[in-house]
Amino acid sequence: MGNARGSSLRKIGFVATRVSGTDGVSLEIGKWTSVLEHLGHDCYFLCGKSDRLADRSFLIDEADFQHPTILALNHQLFGQRYRSRALSMEIRALANRMKEQIYRAIDQFSLDLLIAQNSLTIPLNIPLGAALLEVLIETGLPCIAHHHDFAWERERFLINSVNDYIDAVFPPAIADIDHVVISTLAGEEFGRRTGLPYRVIPNVMDFAHPPPEPDQYAAGFRRTLGLAEDDILILQPTRVVPRKGIEHTVELVRRLDDPRCKLVITHDGNDEGEAYARRIRQYAQLLGVEILFAERYISDQRGQTRDGLPQYAIWDVYPHADLVAYPSTFEGFGNAFLEAVYYRKPVFCNRYTNFRTDIEPCGFRTVVMDGFLTDEVVDQVRRVLTDKEYREGMTEQNYRAARKYYSYERLEEELRSILSRPRPVGPDAPRV
Repeated sequence: MGNARGSSLRKIGFVATRVSGTDGVSLEIGKWTSVLEHLGHDCYFLCGKSDRLADRSFLIDEADFQHPTILALNHQLFGQRYRSRALSMEIRALANRMKEQIYRAIDQFSLDLLIAQNSLTIPLNIPLGAALLEVLIETGLPCIAHHHDFAWERERFLINSVNDYIDAVFPPAIADIDHVVISTLAGEEFGRRTGLPYRVIPNVMDFAHPPPEPDQYAAGFRRTLGLAEDDILILQPTRVVPRKGIEHTVELVRRLDDPRCKLVITHDGNDEGEAYARRIRQYAQLLGVEILFAERYISDQRGQTRDGLPQYAIWDVYPHADLVAYPSTFEGFGNAFLEAVYYRKPVFCNRYTNFRTDIEPCGFRTVVMDGFLTDEVVDQVRRVLTDKEYREGMTEQNYRAARKYYSYERLEEELRSILSRPRPVGPDAPRV
């Protein structure tokens, strides 16, 4: 791939399975978009589902990992070690269709650079990754691969019949791609497996601009859930999946032994089955803990439920929390941690690996457990809930630390560095 690219990389296309809702990848795409547009770039979105501007979005239906075709394909590819010839042909056919659509999007928007948002990282949509990689190889278009979740970090992908694709595409060992990871440990493992350089860019929030005070609409959240103003709202802003450790929060509420304590869970976990949600309901019932699954009242934006009740954005919910619980056993980084800090809420969390290596050394003050609850941890939570001066000291220190290490300014500095480096240019290949 020959000479350095001299033209500016003004038009940037994000390639993802979906750019919609409040999942971590979609949220980070929004933050990167804000920073890139501040730097003068135009951003576009190539994905299966989008809630961004229609004239900036190019929809490829089968790019969505929840498209029925992709769900059916994944059901046959994972959990077994061999695939049929027909499945191989289906993967290729889907990849070829998506490849042509990616080419059309590149031409329609005159894109100068692509940012692969997890689409070259986790094998939730193998045809999309294969299609994108071929486009990059054929065109030489510059690419940033933003890696959030690697296949080797998820047990569900360990037994599969597509190791050939996973080894070649998720992620691709191509040095011309700028590889970005969200944590130190993810980068070390990426480097060990691929031998390629990488850059660590953690998740960020706009800490230079604190959140506004809740408006009248947001003020109704407790009332919608049937909570009293003096109830102690312990918020777990996560999906209901095993690695989120919700059972620890249930136990915490029980041991606090205060009938005002109410546990609110914000998201569902339907993409990973219902078994864990049933286990949590049964466990809460066993311990006599009131738990509210509030997903029907929380969406990516304000609206109404089917029966006419208010729906709130997640940003409407945080101001009501008295404590944010984050007892995850594993996280790629930890968006909810930063969100709690942004809204100046005290945090109870587990010392999951990336918390220990990347977040804790920055000087955050939290109530932490090492894998299990102790009397000391419960006592610390009680103090946080009852001692206002102590609580505000924690949250203010956390905000200062986050502004230093996890701000938009940090992201802007990193992206300037990536985008300003000399780049090889690929063949002048026809795009359609």
